[in-house]
Amino acid sequence: MTPPAQMTAEQIAPEPKTGARLVVESLLAHGADTVFGYPGGAIMPVYDAIPGSGLKHILCRHEQACAFAAAAVGRMTRKAGVCLATSGPGATNLVTGIADAFMDSVPMVAITGQVAQPVMGTDAFQEIDTFGITMPIVKHSYVVRDPADIPAVIAEAFEIAESGRPGPVVIDIPKDVQQTAVEATMVPRPPKPKPPLDEEALRRAEAAVQSAERPLFYLGGGIMRAGAVDEVRALVERSNIPAVCTLQGLGVLPTGHPQLLGMLGMHGSKAANIAVMDCDLLIVVGARFDDRATGKLDTFAPKARVVHFDRDAAEISKLRHADVAVPCKIKPVLADFRPEAGPIDPWRAQCQQWVADNPVPYDAPGDGIYAPALLKQLSEQAGEKFVGVADVGQHQMWVAQHCNFSRPQAHITSGGLGSMGFGLPTALGAKVAEPDSIVVNVSGDGGIMMNIQELATLRRYNIPLKVIVLNNSRLGMVRQWQELFFDGNFSEVDLTDNPDFAEVAKAFGVDSFTITKRDEVAGAIDKFLAAEGPILMHVVIDPSENVWPLVPPGKSNADMMEGADDDY
Repeated sequence: MTPPAQMTAEQIAPEPKTGARLVVESLLAHGADTVFGYPGGAIMPVYDAIPGSGLKHILCRHEQACAFAAAAVGRMTRKAGVCLATSGPGATNLVTGIADAFMDSVPMVAITGQVAQPVMGTDAFQEIDTFGITMPIVKHSYVVRDPADIPAVIAEAFEIAESGRPGPVVIDIPKDVQQTAVEATMVPRPPKPKPPLDEEALRRAEAAVQSAERPLFYLGGGIMRAGAVDEVRALVERSNIPAVCTLQGLGVLPTGHPQLLGMLGMHGSKAANIAVMDCDLLIVVGARFDDRATGKLDTFAPKARVVHFDRDAAEISKLRHADVAVPCKIKPVLADFRPEAGPIDPWRAQCQQWVADNPVPYDAPGDGIYAPALLKQLSEQAGEKFVGVADVGQHQMWVAQHCNFSRPQAHITSGGLGSMGFGLPTALGAKVAEPDSIVVNVSGDGGIMMNIQELATLRRYNIPLKVIVLNNSRLGMVRQWQELFFDGNFSEVDLTDNPDFAEVAKAFGVDSFTITKRDEVAGAIDKFLAAEGPILMHVVIDPSENVWPLVPPGKSNADMMEGADDDY
């Protein structure tokens, strides 16, 4: 027998490795050095392969939090975050986070254990059809039957999750597949196809801009997903055309940019909504005409032709006919898009006048804490390192309306699904992805209770996240709608039996404090930002405070309410 030292590379067979070991090595090979997970029986072989592998594992305290935290990595880096869960309830607990990533086009790979193949289909303990349950909320999904396929499946999963219109991918791996040893090698990602560009459509888009008298950019979250922020900023500034943005498009142009009229839609700025109603050309980039942005669709931008750039051709003309459709990979195409606007100085002046005529007031009466003013002051003081991660509710809109965002990643929100409980675990994942940023989770007293157990995760890993709980002792947004649209019939929105959140945080080992008066805000922000470890600031606010402006459901964006006494 030839001694090992004299064997050639061709004579050395790959060392057999279990499917579980191949999972771990494949994740590391594709740059996923951190995963968020929760162990259980059907995923236990993978957990057996993690120690000593170099793969960092963060144990969240609920699988839903694992999915939100993993998706946060995708939101911050545009690279797929990874979560692990066992079969049955472990997999079903991931579903909300997977759906949230799907709705917001966030790259994520979710790996779930499954019962062994011989008992699949027998209603075995913790058996669930993960493939079938998640099919409507993923870009793609797999059930791995042969451990030798694992490197190729994981390589393909990352490519699918991150390419085109990003989204989540689920890989379901039976326990026996994880345990079986095979000879296999790592597999590179499949090559990225280059989508063809319709040059004629690009020229027609340029001609549409040149002939418009009142053109307006409509900027969405697809810009950040495409990594095209620099190209869009250059295009907007080169063209001198005013712009509005969606909830997910906040930060594409930094807050305060002279051409930015604000966020449009249900809780958008008055200037942005007026401009959309009056423009004669909408240049839509990476947006999908979401109902919360458009209001009553058949009244949206009634005078405008539409030029629509989007990576997902299915979104173009889905809700609003595009006069010029440009399905494309946004980043390289916008670099080649050279519109020359006509004489639009009167239009630009009119847009700026609408902004000047509709300033945001911060001088609320009384000595109580006015949440919009606190959030504005906090983001300004934190500066360009500020990353605001909102939960869902009134505070979500206050964050969008009043915080300063230097880039799209500075504003993380559950846009499409509107998932309460999103804030704390997502902020946790964002801080892991960007440890040098000042990541602030803004939650309400309703949303924080849905994943409050993640305070234990902060303490376990000493993740220096900053958490604000705006406590109005209500399900605030539901209460507001019941007040305005259900004759004040307040049903199941009273949360006055909430615990003392500062004391809860202390019980988890997280530093905390409470403020109730406006004159405490300045010192509280200083203390909050100076904290070196995780900290929670419990802020008591007026339970009757509403979010303004507001477009009532089913109404045109022209019908904005600015107070409870407005007619609707």
